[in-house]
Amino acid sequence: MFDQEDSELNVAIGVVFGVIALVIALVIGMGMYQIRGNTRVAEPVATAAVAVPAPSGAGVAIPAVEYVDIAETGAALTVVYFDFAQSGLPASAGDALALVVAELAARPDASVLLSGFHDAAGSAEANAAVARERALAVRAALIDIGVPGERVLLRKPAETLGGSDAAEARRVEIRVQ
Repeated sequence: MFDQEDSELNVAIGVVFGVIALVIALVIGMGMYQIRGNTRVAEPVATAAVAVPAPSGAGVAIPAVEYVDIAETGAALTVVYFDFAQSGLPASAGDALALVVAELAARPDASVLLSGFHDAAGSAEANAAVARERALAVRAALIDIGVPGERVLLRKPAETLGGSDAAEARRVEIRVQ
C-alpha cells in the first residue's frame, strides 16, 4: 500500500518539477529571443534562384539581379506610385528617393528592400512583369544617384496584388532595414 502511494507521489512531484523546468526554459528562451532580436540586423534567409533581367533603357548598366527572401520589418519608409500599365519612374519619385538616400546615410549598415505591386487589371503574367519592372526602375534610379547596387535588394512579395484601390496598388514599397 505504501509503495503505491509513494509511486503516485513520485509521479506528481516529477510532473510539478517538469512544469517548473519548462517555465524556466521558456522564460530564458524568451529573454534570449528579445536580446538577439533587438541587436540583429535583418539577414537574408535565402536567395531564390530567380534571375531578373535588368530593365532596358536604364541609365546605368545593371547586371541581372535576384529576388531575396528577407522578412520585411516595420512599415515601408516610403512608397513610389506608378501610372496604369507603366513601369517608368514617375517624376514625383524624387522626394521618395532622397528620403531613402538620407536614411541610408544615417544607417551605413542597412540595405534597401524593394517590393513591387500591381493592380488587378490584366493577366497574371503581365502583372508580375510590370511589378518586377517597377521595382527594377526604382533600383536603377537609386543606383543612378549613388546607392551601391549590393545595398539595393529586391523582394518578391508573397502577394503582389496591391489591394482594392487600383491607384494604391500600383506601387513599389521601399524599406531600409
